[in-house]
Amino acid sequence: AADSQGLGRIIYLGGLGEDDTELSSHLDSRHEVGRLLAAGDTPVTELRAAVIIGSGSVSFEMLRYLTEVLPAMTTPKWVRSLCQPIAIRDVLTILVAVAGEDGSESKIVEIGGPDVLSYQDMMQTYAQVAGLRKRLIVPVPVLSPGLSSLWIGLVTPLPSGVARPLVESLKHDVVVSDCQEMDRLVPDPLPFKDSVELALSRYDDGEVVTRWSDAGASPALAIPSDPDWAGGSVMVDTQEVSTSASAEDVFWAVSRIGGEVGYYTFNWAWAVRGWIDTLFGGIGLRRGRRHPEVVHQGESLDFWRVNVVEPPHRLLLAAEMKLPGEAFLEWVVDDSESTTRLRQTAYFAPRGLLGRLYWYALLPFHGAIFGPMAKRIVEAAASRPGAIETGEERTPPR
Repeated sequence: AADSQGLGRIIYLGGLGEDDTELSSHLDSRHEVGRLLAAGDTPVTELRAAVIIGSGSVSFEMLRYLTEVLPAMTTPKWVRSLCQPIAIRDVLTILVAVAGEDGSESKIVEIGGPDVLSYQDMMQTYAQVAGLRKRLIVPVPVLSPGLSSLWIGLVTPLPSGVARPLVESLKHDVVVSDCQEMDRLVPDPLPFKDSVELALSRYDDGEVVTRWSDAGASPALAIPSDPDWAGGSVMVDTQEVSTSASAEDVFWAVSRIGGEVGYYTFNWAWAVRGWIDTLFGGIGLRRGRRHPEVVHQGESLDFWRVNVVEPPHRLLLAAEMKLPGEAFLEWVVDDSESTTRLRQTAYFAPRGLLGRLYWYALLPFHGAIFGPMAKRIVEAAASRPGAIETGEERTPPR
């Protein structure tokens, strides 16, 4: 097909591994694809990479979930196999570079980052970057790839059918044997630790995790088209309410949250949460808010930070309370139809096992807190002095 279409070159991203070793069926099949492509008349550049560090990479997601969920684990002996991980940023740089190269010869290019690490080393480094305690990892010789993949499917969202071929491949050392082309394409590749930091930078610049918010600029982050398990675990509670009040009035009610107004429901529970936060060295609710009705990006609001303000459509708060994870509270006001819709979403990205236990311990209370909160916000909007309905224009004061 490539020959008939007159393509100049095929770029194929395969798996790193020596052809003269006994490869797993997964790695062998990836090499076989490269050989079949190169059998045609169209020249092929086959890039061979080991673990790619970035959201959506199965290898990285497995590393992420195992490290975050399990403070202690027994693992197969393959955790001591050596690997040369590479940042997805560098992979994209290489893909662009080789796509623009001329020449009629097919070639294999091995690519990898500057660090050669065992999988055990990578899990410990991930834990360090993610702010987790050092993991207790005990390699044992009795866990087969089949049992390992079933265990991964049990404790992570990755399907065992996806994990098994990968686990079988991890028993081999996958290290670049010829660095000449890699050095030419990316003279200064990103170290593993920096690659993980980039992949975990999902909260920068006021963005919630990109898998369920806007796509970010960093290629290391998840995008909406990635599988559900990409980007790490994110717990979500969403409430939607319709009202005849205008978007301006709904946003006015949203913008008054916190401070003297409180949180529209169970203010005593929020006060207790603030007291607990103070007890554990947090800031609690003592900061209050600067203005009773107006918020600005970057300012504090009780134990929140205002990350995004887009009147009259969006307000995003980032929690600064003591938490085993990262929490956000977002309101989106949509007046594109005959009624105004308020979508209120609480996001929580847990840190380690404690973060997951924290979310599920509070889950029974979410319906009692977040549901009434959204309803009372629109009730406050409708009862605002001088409130108008969707589609009407506010009469200017005389």
